[in-house]
Amino acid sequence: MTTLSPMMVQWQACKQKADGAIVLFRLGDFYEAFEEDAVLLAKELDLTLTKRQETPMSGVPAHTVDTYIDRLIARGHRVAVAEQMEDPKTVKGIVKREIVRFVTPGTIINSSLLSDKRNNFIAAVSGINEVYGLALLDLTTAEFRVQECDLKQLQDEIFRLKPSEILVSKKHQEVVEKAHVRQAWHFDPQVCTDILLKHFKVHSLDGFGLKGMNAAMNAAGALLLYVKDDLGLSVDHVRTINLQKNSASLELSHVAQRHLELDTFLQFLDHTQTPMGGRLFKNWVNYPLVSVEEIRKRQEAVIDALPCNLEHIRDLERMMMRIQSGYATPKDIAGLRFSLEPIPDLARPEIEDPTEIINLIKTALVDNPPFRLSDGGVFREGYNQELDELRSLQTDSSSWIAKYQTQLREETQIKTLKVGFTSAFGYFIEVSRAQAEKMPLHFQRRQTLVNTERYITPELKEYEYKIQSAEHKISVLEALLFQKLREEVAGFSEMVLRIAEKIAQIDCIFSLARVSQKRGYIRPHVDDGGKIEIKGGRHPVIENDSFIPNDLLLDNEKNRLILITGPNMAGKSTYIRQTALLCIMAQIGSFIPADEAHIGVVDKVFTRIGASDDLSRGQSTFMVEMTEAANILHNATAKSLIILDEVGRGTSTYDGIAIAWAICEHLKGKTLFATHYWELTELPGAVNYHVSVHEGEDGIVFLRKIIKGSTDKSFGIHVAKLAGLPHAVIVRAKERLKTLEVKQLQPKQLELFSWKK
Repeated sequence: MTTLSPMMVQWQACKQKADGAIVLFRLGDFYEAFEEDAVLLAKELDLTLTKRQETPMSGVPAHTVDTYIDRLIARGHRVAVAEQMEDPKTVKGIVKREIVRFVTPGTIINSSLLSDKRNNFIAAVSGINEVYGLALLDLTTAEFRVQECDLKQLQDEIFRLKPSEILVSKKHQEVVEKAHVRQAWHFDPQVCTDILLKHFKVHSLDGFGLKGMNAAMNAAGALLLYVKDDLGLSVDHVRTINLQKNSASLELSHVAQRHLELDTFLQFLDHTQTPMGGRLFKNWVNYPLVSVEEIRKRQEAVIDALPCNLEHIRDLERMMMRIQSGYATPKDIAGLRFSLEPIPDLARPEIEDPTEIINLIKTALVDNPPFRLSDGGVFREGYNQELDELRSLQTDSSSWIAKYQTQLREETQIKTLKVGFTSAFGYFIEVSRAQAEKMPLHFQRRQTLVNTERYITPELKEYEYKIQSAEHKISVLEALLFQKLREEVAGFSEMVLRIAEKIAQIDCIFSLARVSQKRGYIRPHVDDGGKIEIKGGRHPVIENDSFIPNDLLLDNEKNRLILITGPNMAGKSTYIRQTALLCIMAQIGSFIPADEAHIGVVDKVFTRIGASDDLSRGQSTFMVEMTEAANILHNATAKSLIILDEVGRGTSTYDGIAIAWAICEHLKGKTLFATHYWELTELPGAVNYHVSVHEGEDGIVFLRKIIKGSTDKSFGIHVAKLAGLPHAVIVRAKERLKTLEVKQLQPKQLELFSWKK
């Protein structure tokens, strides 16, 4: 049996604590991986795999380790970093090493993987009966939020926020895909309550609005427990917990979010200048308002928005987090100063004056400090007397060496004698080999080269020690001064975060104002009524000079169900999606692309669009279609907006018409239904519209205009011709169509369906 070296015994102890993570083990100037970790590291990072006493080994330089960690995280791995806990220069034998931090997708802090305008959430899910608790924490901004919801809302929320990683109890692992499964005791009510009370230093969680919300508290406690105890990360900067209320915002199912391509919509509408503003704007799009009063307040703010240049303000929230948590570099603290300096010039009375913290940093740090504290040169001259004296010793060394060299030349009568320095050998006196015999006896030979000899004297040796001692003292003193400065700056964290919040709001409002002015948007009239009326409406993402505007009237009475017929490619889908996006824009508080608009606030937006399957769950296209339709029928209310782009197309024609007919009868809410089933135009209570098409001898031309009235035909064969199907196929299709039209379902046969008021 092979005896393990003490170092490998250390590594194995770290590996056992790593819980499956790749261990990066600090050895001098490198982080090394061993055994199976080394094989994986070499494969993922394209590194050389070596062996040490038959043990696979691979490593990366310590000064670039963050880059390699990013690459591992991007590939879905977890990393445990084991550091040297003692100074190797002061320890006899092996240096003690321990895991000091874990890096996972949800806990990256200084990383190129972080998106400036998106939160990086780690989530936890807990369940009690049919109630689910969802907790979300962004370590980089200290945002900690919780909510309780049903299963559908949970799925919608996870799709909306896209957490980087999710924790779930073993009992509920089937609820969330690709989650990190934890033992049930991590979600124990007493354990979770205790950790929350201890962290927030309170006797009750009622002050956060969590009274009786046991599922939410279990999720929040389990999340903090994981980050603090399992990953060893500081959460001291997490000072509060926010309760998310579903009733305060427009509900968007994950299906609607996907069908409406809200990420693309966000990129198009977002003209914020700061990372904080970008994250807040995404939150506004994710959670449109349902309060008319709040919507109108935002509209008024957009009208009153004053031009402002915020582009030089960096990420105050994330910089402050790094400062509070001890991750800050000198560049971070200097960056905070430069980000705060433009704020007094904004002359906004609602923003606190940051002059005190600006002066604190400006007095301490040079304008362009290094990234690493160990590189030195961080503090200004005059900031600390002891530091200035030690630096002057370093600065005066060149003049001292010059004087000493002159003195030795006179004493030895060797004009070519010189005093030099190398990092490997320190200070030395150098003469040629031919002059070596003239050197005094008290000169001690230090090094022999090809043509020269190098010596040291007691005086030079003493000076060398003095200089090296000064360098060490400077390093220690700068570390102490930087820690003190970081703590002083961290004392302003509450103020800086309040400033960041105000800047984000100003940024979002000015972004909406700028887009509205640039694109000619108008202010919609918003109320709690049941009417949605838009004149000259345009699609906010794809509008251009040739875009054809269209009108719309939906209400809860005679215009509750609008049926739109016409061929593919004619603009039906654009029209109905456009309506949903304009309502969302209006409820964000944005102005919208239209000539006039009256928007009655909607509580939910549902969509059933296109054909898709879900093979991973064994669901066919038709099953997915019917599942989405069922969700709408069960959850829509009279205040909902429903967008249907084909229903029943995944089965036979007659089945499809019958299903679509019955669904329309039972729908609640204002509905836009785009369909190829022109037979449905006979459906009682539906208001018929169609896409105008010009038919000529050479085929059809789509006019992109939605006009009132029904159509009595489909244009599928015309579209097939435009797509380039062979002429013979087109001719044959027309022949078969004539045959089938003789047998087709007649409108009068549909009278067996009754319209339900």
